[in-house]
Amino acid sequence: MVTNAEIKRRAKEIGFDLCGIAPAGAFPELRFFRDWIDRGYAGTMGYLPRTAARRADVRNVMPTACSVIMTGTVYNTGGPHSLEQTNRDRAHVARYARADDYHDVLGRRLDLLLAWMHEQHPEPFEARAYVDTGPVQERVYAQYAGLGWIGKNTCLINPDAGSWILLGEIICSLAIAPDPPGVDQCGTCTLCLDACPTHAFPEPHVLDSTRCLSYTTIEYRGELSDVMHDRLDNHVFGCDICQEVCPWNAAAALANHEWPARPALGALTLTQLSTLSDDALADLIDGTPVTRAGVKGLRRNIDACLSTLSDRD
Repeated sequence: MVTNAEIKRRAKEIGFDLCGIAPAGAFPELRFFRDWIDRGYAGTMGYLPRTAARRADVRNVMPTACSVIMTGTVYNTGGPHSLEQTNRDRAHVARYARADDYHDVLGRRLDLLLAWMHEQHPEPFEARAYVDTGPVQERVYAQYAGLGWIGKNTCLINPDAGSWILLGEIICSLAIAPDPPGVDQCGTCTLCLDACPTHAFPEPHVLDSTRCLSYTTIEYRGELSDVMHDRLDNHVFGCDICQEVCPWNAAAALANHEWPARPALGALTLTQLSTLSDDALADLIDGTPVTRAGVKGLRRNIDACLSTLSDRD
């Protein structure tokens, strides 16, 4: 039988920064997801309503589930911060997207961890591994695995690592001793809510995706409305503002050397990006999360940002 401590030790050896175990329970926080969808906050992300029932409990994904092994990996590759940029023409790409695609990097690590578990455990067991790909409310299980707490900006915050954390999990049929859940330490702070340029938080812990710059630049596929257009500023893929102002990120850890940033994705200007051919843009974003928007979506965002910049001059 593999133990809690052994799993954490092996996860650290593989490259995960955080690891904890949550029971496969129907936690109260999971129930809000249906209400969130009913409010229209999912926007055009139709896959979320379609999978709402399964996301209500990991046992709807895997009926034999007893434990959820949650891993956290720091993706903070450093600046530039969107709030600190003095060059208004600088294109902002969310920090998590300035390196190799996390689905691939963390997926390989989870495969190694799961293979090791099968080697160590003498009896067969059922397991499924996901990296932001399965119908799982990862942040809730991460909180109950002791990796941190869900902040008012809806990001998981770890008291030592901050919130620049990517999650991955292994749902398994093994009954592994769970960790104590994380405790909310946001207190009365509302810096993240106050800093959001599009007022995407109707209340603490609730995100209206349809107003979020990340949704607009990544998930929304249509033509940008005038309102969306004016919101972008210099954001061509994602937004980090609510994390950049968080006090828990004042001295956040940096991603390990095995996951280096691609400097061009954090350094190019809107003008430079706009002059690249479609083939050159495809090469630039190849193997990164920016492929989620694709060349067409990225160019749409670049053109909108340049237009907004021109209007403000």
